[in-house]
Amino acid sequence: MAIYRMKQIRGMLDEEIDKKLEELYAELSQQRVLIAGGGAVENPSRIRLVRRTIAKLLTVKNERLKQGRAE
Repeated sequence: MAIYRMKQIRGMLDEEIDKKLEELYAELSQQRVLIAGGGAVENPSRIRLVRRTIAKLLTVKNERLKQGRAE
């Protein structure tokens, strides 16, 4: 899963943002389960990047809701 920049996110449709959010939440969940189970994480900083990307996606989604552009 790629990490997106704000310019890329703002160019996405609402449906794309929702799909990416689902994928990122699933990835974050997998990483957390792996850590809780005592497993070794390949890239520990990946969790931070995923959380930040989720925040960016939610920010753009909320901006659109306030402007009345979303569903």
